[in-house]
This record gives sequence, C-alpha cells and structure tokens, in this order.
Amino acid sequence: MSKRFGKKDLIFFAILLVAAIGLLIFYQNRSLEQGQCIIIARNGENYGTYSLEKDQSISVKNEDGNVTNVVVIEDGVVHMEKATCPDHLCMHQKSISMDKETIVCLPNKVTITVIGGNEGELDAVAN
Repeated sequence: MSKRFGKKDLIFFAILLVAAIGLLIFYQNRSLEQGQCIIIARNGENYGTYSLEKDQSISVKNEDGNVTNVVVIEDGVVHMEKATCPDHLCMHQKSISMDKETIVCLPNKVTITVIGGNEGELDAVAN
C-alpha cells in the first residue's frame, strides 16, 4: 500500500500555507492610512461630508424629516450612535478612522465611508 502524501508534499503545502498567510497580512495592512473626513450617503446619494478633526454629532434624516441615524465623530474616529433600524447591527460595528473603512445601516440605506489618506496623490499623468 502506498502513502497518499510524502514528506515533499507536506513541505510544499506548508510553504503554500505560509505564503497565503503572508499575502493576507500584506493586503490587510497595505491601506491602513488615517482618513481625513467621512462621506455619509443615504439611498446612494451624498448626504454630507464631514471632517474627522471636528468632534460633532450628525443626525441623518429621511425624506420625511425624521431622524433615522445619529453619527458621532469623537477624537478622530466615527461610530453610529443611534439607529431606528430593527437589528441595530450598524451600532455594533467598530469605530472607524482609516481610509476606505465603512459602516453600513442596510435597513435605513445609510453608509459612512472614511476618505482621505493619500487621496491627493497622483497615480499617473497622461500626456
């Protein structure tokens, strides 16, 4: 009876596992840049842009003028303070402050996205 995996096979799989873990760590840490401001969107439309440098509380209202979400910026981080949605998952998401991080309230169709970091840098110049 022959073996299914030999010693060389196990070494090969170990190298693949280490490489996969290394790539995962690289991609998670490559865009960890402090954001400059947030964009709040409601129903896919821009509701407002707010600086992370100014502590404030933002009430997001629906078309009827009723407050659906309350977003709080404190010490350069943002979190969802209140929400009228039934599950409150958006309130349990961690505070965000890094470029491209997002908090989403699906029932109320509200998103908070951090922008900034190296937004002003050029990727390429066309002639």
